[in-house]
Amino acid sequence: MEKVLISSCLLGNKVRYNASCLSVSMSELDWLKTNVELVVVCPEVSAGLPTPRAPAEIINGKGTDVIQGSVKVVGNDGVDATAQFLDGAHNALRMCQRLGIKYAVLAEGSPSCGSSKIYDGTFSGVKVDGSGVTAALLEQEGIKVFSQHTIASLKAKIEVNC
Repeated sequence: MEKVLISSCLLGNKVRYNASCLSVSMSELDWLKTNVELVVVCPEVSAGLPTPRAPAEIINGKGTDVIQGSVKVVGNDGVDATAQFLDGAHNALRMCQRLGIKYAVLAEGSPSCGSSKIYDGTFSGVKVDGSGVTAALLEQEGIKVFSQHTIASLKAKIEVNC
């Protein structure tokens, strides 16, 4: 059975910055639980960030820029969380490499897990095209990243490969 990395918050675990979770539709969750082996991770928590924590955004860039060291991830309290976001991304990557994971379903919008949209770094609620630190690192290493909104695409990819 194919292993798929999934953001902990998408399974109802209250690990987001505000101690909340996100949801996946029941039909998609049922499909995931039936057809793949879910490997659960919260990159931020794995790197030692507390729950709750200050909301963080990538300032003037995207996940790839953080990986390259040209921009930072900063909380709305002004605290630089770049090291923790990088540690969390590397923790997720090591898990994928160790377990042979080729696919991930990560929480859209997150400065860590966003796969196509992240907040713009102004803490104004504006989203821009781009990926978070973990999503960018996984993609760079050949792991295909999906969001809670694109599980149908993951389903199609896995069913084709079966």
